[in-house]
Amino acid sequence: MQTPNINDVATYLESLAPRPYQEDYDNSGLITGNPHALVKGILVSLDCTEAVVEEAKSMNCNLIVAHHPIVFKGLKKLTGGNYVERTVIQAIKNDIGIYAIHTNLDNVEAGVNKRIAEKIGLVNTRILKPKKDTLTKLVTFAPKANVDTVLAALHEAGAGQIGNYKNCSFRVEGIGTFQPSDAAQPHIGKQGQQEHVAELRIEVIFPSHSEKTIVAALKKSHPYEEVAYYLTKLENENQEVGAGMIGELATPEEPIAFLRRLKTQMQVGVVRHTSLLIRKIERVAVCGGAGSFLLSEAIRQQADIFVSADFKYHEFFDADGKIIVADIGHYESEQFTKELLKDVLTEKFPTFAINFSKTVTNPISYL
Repeated sequence: MQTPNINDVATYLESLAPRPYQEDYDNSGLITGNPHALVKGILVSLDCTEAVVEEAKSMNCNLIVAHHPIVFKGLKKLTGGNYVERTVIQAIKNDIGIYAIHTNLDNVEAGVNKRIAEKIGLVNTRILKPKKDTLTKLVTFAPKANVDTVLAALHEAGAGQIGNYKNCSFRVEGIGTFQPSDAAQPHIGKQGQQEHVAELRIEVIFPSHSEKTIVAALKKSHPYEEVAYYLTKLENENQEVGAGMIGELATPEEPIAFLRRLKTQMQVGVVRHTSLLIRKIERVAVCGGAGSFLLSEAIRQQADIFVSADFKYHEFFDADGKIIVADIGHYESEQFTKELLKDVLTEKFPTFAINFSKTVTNPISYL
């Protein structure tokens, strides 16, 4: 197997968590480094700090894959005046690439929240708050004899994948009419002659960020010189993309027993929580990192407890006796993202080591 370069690693990660799924404020992607540089080793970390860059250097790793971006806002200078500037300078001086995969990894079904759900034993999991406006519908028309070829190309390019179903499409028969000009080279018909062709109208849905790939596949596979098609942005919720996750426990637990197990499973020293409910814990909502914006959705979906982080004092009141809020800490809630990243990278790139950072980047300490 040929040694991959940094861009190969980035492309693979973005196939799992496409960058268009990141939030507007985010800065996922390659932050420093030459995308064409061959990868010597990868260091996986939750954050990228000066200590992490030094650790990568000592381990001969020239790529750091971190969950949190070291640069959120534009840098106007690089003078080493703060830890962000110093980290970037150190990475550049040592030819170390920094790649961040943040809210796009939060927002995919097999991402951060799925790993949390697995750690605490949830089943029947699904996205808590699916995103809208991430899907597009393609409508095109093709002669009956060519429909299967066109659809196969569209499916191969990623169209028609809906949840646990693949190769999904809709088709209806009709008559296509056209008249080739003298300059045309028609697949069917003759120049200057009006044609009536038995065609099928084909409809498929695909992730909006794949539009160029889908349209290219359509044009390459379609027999017509001029391909008729149109695209429609959908407002539908995308059940595979969105914030948080909700699922059930195989066996309901008493609230205090669940919280104790949560501390053990998530390796948490402190859990801040609201008053315990009388009922047992059965339905659990989770969100890695700051998740208070999802509390109302967790309540609406009748979760018994919401496991997340970064709740402010007054936000705990919003539980309002309807749900338990369990704040386990930002770092603690996302720490197993390193494990997730190592797993997917090792499976794809088995020819070199994927290393866990041993640097504890949690800026919060507890007495």
